[in-house]
Amino acid sequence: MDGLRLNLGSGMNPRPGYVNVDRFGTPDLRHDLETFPWPWTDDSVQEIVLNHVLEHLGQDPNVFLEIFKEMYRVCRGGATVQIVVPHFRHDYFYGDPTHVRAITPNTLHLFSQRLNREFIRGQFANTPLGLYLGVDFELIETRFKPSETWFRLHPEPQVDLEKLLFQGSIYNNLIEEIQMMLQVVKPPSGAAVP
Repeated sequence: MDGLRLNLGSGMNPRPGYVNVDRFGTPDLRHDLETFPWPWTDDSVQEIVLNHVLEHLGQDPNVFLEIFKEMYRVCRGGATVQIVVPHFRHDYFYGDPTHVRAITPNTLHLFSQRLNREFIRGQFANTPLGLYLGVDFELIETRFKPSETWFRLHPEPQVDLEKLLFQGSIYNNLIEEIQMMLQVVKPPSGAAVP
């Protein structure tokens, strides 16, 4: 049997085939994602979509971390979490007063137990949130959406990703959004957690 597919923070963009969840409007389920526990059972979700939502949640770091704990609890092993956020150097991020934090690939790497162990072995300063919280997410895909400003400066249709990332690390408004996909890592039922 397939698991649930959740469109969290659906707003005015419901998705067919998903349970559309928001605290405003007329979603399938009205719920504040900063209220815990979430109304789904353990291991019941196959896919979560957070489309321009995660940057609005968890101004208090403890609430932000609890959101990841809840996602992990409700998702089954192998489930995917699609995250789309405005790039932190774009005016779309700065212009909305309800944006409470930047979300980057490096943010999401902190929730990978595999990378956490590498941080510890290498004596890196990265916080091993996956190990601390008992969650495990692997970032399996990252895409960067160039802005109109980028295409005005570089009108060629093929985007040079290396140039985009380099220039986007220096100049504002070249990357509009980041699209990322996490995969939930859970041990098989009955297996010991290392």
